Amino acid sequence: MFDFFVALQPWQQALLGTLFTYLMTALGAALVFFFKSINQNVMNLMLGFASGVMIAASFWSLLDPAIAQAEDNGDIAWLVVAIGFAAGGLFLYAADLLLPKLVITQAADSKKGFPDYLRRTILLVFSITLHNIPEGLAVGVAFGAVSQATNPKIALAAAVSVAIGIGIQNFPEGAAVSIPMRQGGTSRARAFFYGQASGLVEPFAGVVGALLVSSMTKILPYALAFAAGAMIYVVVEELIPEAKESAASHSHMAILGVMTGFIIMMILDVALS
Repeated sequence: MFDFFVALQPWQQALLGTLFTYLMTALGAALVFFFKSINQNVMNLMLGFASGVMIAASFWSLLDPAIAQAEDNGDIAWLVVAIGFAAGGLFLYAADLLLPKLVITQAADSKKGFPDYLRRTILLVFSITLHNIPEGLAVGVAFGAVSQATNPKIALAAAVSVAIGIGIQNFPEGAAVSIPMRQGGTSRARAFFYGQASGLVEPFAGVVGALLVSSMTKILPYALAFAAGAMIYVVVEELIPEAKESAASHSHMAILGVMTGFIIMMILDVALS
């Protein structure tokens, strides 16, 4: 089975990897069919765990390979990685600033406008979808690097670990979209639809990332670092604050989740590589 996966083209590997991450988003959103709410301790643990996974994957699966590739290219490794990492964070920061303003402006310019609940739904889904683009790119970049690696099997194992990490992160993210919508009065089916729809962009972004990296060796370290910067931005801007915003009595569950997720992802990355 592993040999079959190695034989696939990078974009095909990326497609399969991002279909897995989308499926995890859909599974998380499907919790709305079983629960109208989730215990805050459980949600904080899940968000913290996802944060730990993404932090570990950002270094061992993205930044470390980016440094190695930059050195192989004869570039100044620390400069290349710093530029790519900063660009990834700034990309999401700019998107966070521009997208809500764009949607709200369009609503204001409309003759009828949008109802408040619809506007909130659009902003929520757009925000989550936007953050799924660099996550899909991260998976695609990791698989795109396989064809250029000296040991494709090790590189493929690292790419798989990135997909697993982002997939784990997507599970609570899907629930974080669908369950609050259900609590607000949205039907279960509609809440699930919006929750899973936020992950649909990842397969497209993954294929694009794999194709770009496979055709341009020079941009590989920048792309890997860009993906890492975007992932860390999501962790610091959204996941950890969301896990910590509840009562102080729940805060230790988020910390426990971060530590556990980081350790598990670190073990997977080191063992598979």
